[in-house]
Amino acid sequence: MNSDNTTFGKFSAGSTAIAIDDVAALAKAAGDKIMEIYESPEFEQKIKADGSPLTVADLEANKIICDGLRKLYPAIPIISEEAKNASYEDRKDWEHFWCVDPLDGTKEFLKRNGEFTVNIGLCDGQGKPVAGVVYCPALNPPLMYKAVKGDGPPVKEECDAVGGAAGYDSFKTIQPKVFSESDSGLTIVASSSHNSPETEAFVGKYKTPTRVSKGSSLKLLMVAEGSAHVYPRLAPTMEWDTCAAQAIVECAGGKVVQYAGGDSPGCEPGQPVRYNKPNLLNPFFVVYGKVVIKKAPTKKKSVAFGEEEASSGPLSNPAVLGAVVVGVLAVAAYFATV
Repeated sequence: MNSDNTTFGKFSAGSTAIAIDDVAALAKAAGDKIMEIYESPEFEQKIKADGSPLTVADLEANKIICDGLRKLYPAIPIISEEAKNASYEDRKDWEHFWCVDPLDGTKEFLKRNGEFTVNIGLCDGQGKPVAGVVYCPALNPPLMYKAVKGDGPPVKEECDAVGGAAGYDSFKTIQPKVFSESDSGLTIVASSSHNSPETEAFVGKYKTPTRVSKGSSLKLLMVAEGSAHVYPRLAPTMEWDTCAAQAIVECAGGKVVQYAGGDSPGCEPGQPVRYNKPNLLNPFFVVYGKVVIKKAPTKKKSVAFGEEEASSGPLSNPAVLGAVVVGVLAVAAYFATV
């Protein structure tokens, strides 16, 4: 993840030049610290005011990321799950901002199932994700996903001793599945820890779907890389939970759209999820790969034995019909003059 080795992911946010690999290096450093704590016999944890768990790994990773972003890109402000964020009055005119979840999937971290990620997203002043990095430190091998709007499809990099040493030879571009919602056997991924009656009703509209449960941003990544078709999140999330992965889904050609329900004010069903709202709570949303609309097959009219189809006569040919019409008009004109 050395930005000197490639032209991929080099762009500007206003007057600030950004290299996505430098951002990925911060996610990797945070992930390394998380794994150091994850593999220790015990670690400090507590419950936040909203009832969600907080560990020393969340705080250590947040410090690495936020300190690093401020050093590299001092002009761009930060929204982070584990920081005191600016009021909406102070942030409503931001032209760009980072949206950070230093440890997405703390419950999975505590369960020690490996389904957690490090998320760093960048949004523009309209609240649209323009770049994202998601690092999955506990997978085997660890994986880094990176995307920048307008710079081609996202890439997935293996970050173990083998893949990491291979540098950019270990990069693979990713793309979502192309499908119709009327297809049977679609793979629907849902949360491991936050199911809901609304989710069950949503999944129930598909024909014999395959259900998969995952934690953290891994669900969005599964849609982005084509290992799942749809991810409905009809339960509460915050902006930092989804921003980075939404950039990856959208760069791949998928979409993350709002869905009716939930407590987020101003929900616009069918519109892309947006960021830096007065309330940082996300609306319900659904993540799709590349959805196509299938046309219903046309039915051929049945013809009784011994009959000829009406469409099979010579006048069914547009050219023949046109010539007949011209001839009739010419004859009519001739007799009108005699």
